[in-house]
Amino acid sequence: MSGAFDATRLATTASAALRAYDPGHDLPALRGRFGAAIAELGSNENVLGASPLALAAMRSALDEVYRYPDPRGAALKSALAQRLDVDAAQIALGNGSHELLMMLAQCFADAAHSIVYAQYGFAVYPIAAAAAGAQGICVPALPRDHTTAPLGHDLDAIAAAVRANTRIVYLANPNNPTGTWFDDAALARLLARVPREVLVVVDEAYHEYVDVADLHGALPLRARHPNLVVARTFSKAWGLAGARVGYVVADASVVAVLERMRESFNVNSLALAGASAALADEAHLATVRRYNTAARAWLVEELAQRGYRCLPSQTNFVLLDLGRDAAALEQHLLAQGVIVRPMGGYGLADTLRISIGRRDENERLLAALDAAP
Repeated sequence: MSGAFDATRLATTASAALRAYDPGHDLPALRGRFGAAIAELGSNENVLGASPLALAAMRSALDEVYRYPDPRGAALKSALAQRLDVDAAQIALGNGSHELLMMLAQCFADAAHSIVYAQYGFAVYPIAAAAAGAQGICVPALPRDHTTAPLGHDLDAIAAAVRANTRIVYLANPNNPTGTWFDDAALARLLARVPREVLVVVDEAYHEYVDVADLHGALPLRARHPNLVVARTFSKAWGLAGARVGYVVADASVVAVLERMRESFNVNSLALAGASAALADEAHLATVRRYNTAARAWLVEELAQRGYRCLPSQTNFVLLDLGRDAAALEQHLLAQGVIVRPMGGYGLADTLRISIGRRDENERLLAALDAAP
């Protein structure tokens, strides 16, 4: 035999067509380069951190780390069921909501099916469709001059894109990376148009940051729409991104199918302990919400005074719409130790996604922008 070994020739058709999820900059390397003089504004993390109750619970769990975690996550499911007023059998836990979004496609779609998602939606949706070998249907986003949701989901077009072979519709509300959202009434109208045989997956990773009056989330609509699946995570407002724990709320029959695919012990013992304890600390969550709302408004105003346009946001980030290629500005910020997320991979090369950081980080961002050529 001759020639280098290349396993890509052995890959399945679906996996050969995949492109790996892009996590952005190599942050460990950048931390080594800049040390404390770095403003990490590219990953949408909660800069106030996790609840002290969650951290204490995780430290206590270290004593039992040699044991396998509860494979069913019973304590966390029970706490979530009580908080959300659902049955524990309607909850599936994941290694972040990312894992669950992938599992839904793997469990319910294949080459005979299509999966619908929006342009500029979360990058995992087309990856999930491709990994399942399903046909991805990308629906164009709303135009930039749309009054309330520029570059957001066009729900009418999404409903119209559903075909006889469609198995899943992925929606993000609020959406990453645009920060835009649609209200409860708009979701209800879409659900009324989608057949019951199609799973409508509403990704609410940023749900806890929402402060507008007409968006309460998808959970109240589940009673009328058993095909509705709601995905949430502890990575954002709960401040547990490093622990990797998310969940979906769905009809018990959907959860039962996911359980067949779920990896054994997919949520580790520290994550289970931390998430359960976090749910009991309403005061910390309220502090996080107040800080984010105020800091986001302040940053948007400061950027506007400098001539920068931000899309409306109900998340812990804003999308800066430059109207020109953003690569030079992103590189200027990077050289100053200010890390933001370029959006070229989403087809939005003229934008930058900027997380709401600590006040000192936000001020460093503004100073770097003021010094931009």
